[in-house]
Amino acid sequence: MPIRNQIRELRAARQMTQQELADRVGVTRQTVIAMEQDKYSPSLETAFRVALELGVPFDQCFRYERDGKR
Repeated sequence: MPIRNQIRELRAARQMTQQELADRVGVTRQTVIAMEQDKYSPSLETAFRVALELGVPFDQCFRYERDGKR
């Protein structure tokens, strides 16, 4: 999956649990787990909410990695 994130690291630095982040963003804890494991790419709206709740710019939380194809 070409979208990577720093959710786990940013959340841990703020001593925030997965459940706390999920509640603030409006998703389930399982969704936060899947995002942290790069198994789920959130909608753009959810991704912006995550970055906002973590207090960082969007591009510090999420990044797109090309797979070598143009």
